[in-house]
Amino acid sequence: MIYSDVAEDELINAPQKVKDFVETIPKKNLLKTRLSKEAIILAEKYLEEKVVGKSSRADCYHIAIATILKADILVSWNFKHIVNVQRINGYNAVNLLNGYQTIEIRNPREVFYYENND
Repeated sequence: MIYSDVAEDELINAPQKVKDFVETIPKKNLLKTRLSKEAIILAEKYLEEKVVGKSSRADCYHIAIATILKADILVSWNFKHIVNVQRINGYNAVNLLNGYQTIEIRNPREVFYYENND
């Protein structure tokens, strides 16, 4: 799991159950990274192309970091600015135009197994 300083900053205001979940992830499974100049430049291209508005800059940082590090998949609950077909197509169009690969973007229910105990 890629874990950036951008995600770390967002966790400050996250609900406790989210913070607790992150703490359960074994450290050996985390790739800690920092927001790079390359990621900032790519994120700005998403904004220039109006994939999302300027208030979604942090969301663009997440996408850019995952793209540059060639993540297999980006998982998010953010349906407005990230997990949205129109947005996904926009991010991937910008990626391709700038020499990057496309990125899979999904919500957690598509990626993680949720056992039903009923």
